[in-house]
Amino acid sequence: MSWDQRKDPQSEDEDRAKERALREQYLRLFLTSDARERLANVRMVRPEVADQVENYILQLGLAGKIRRPIDDDELREILSKLTPQQREIRFKFI
Repeated sequence: MSWDQRKDPQSEDEDRAKERALREQYLRLFLTSDARERLANVRMVRPEVADQVENYILQLGLAGKIRRPIDDDELREILSKLTPQQREIRFKFI
């Protein structure tokens, strides 16, 4: 591999920053402020779920399937569909 084919770490960081900025810009178009706030809260607790939801919303939006911004209630529905249902654990004291 020649020198000019390799990317230096600074260039890779810049690329990641540009990609993240573009994702944020699209999410501002596709989500209401309440929905973005909820997604930020989810990111603090379960970053992998937030990434999955973001990717799903970006796919829908870039395919032209989002006519109006997704509100908080719709985001909650998406979250419930994409997150595995946790079983309720009950303790029985004898």
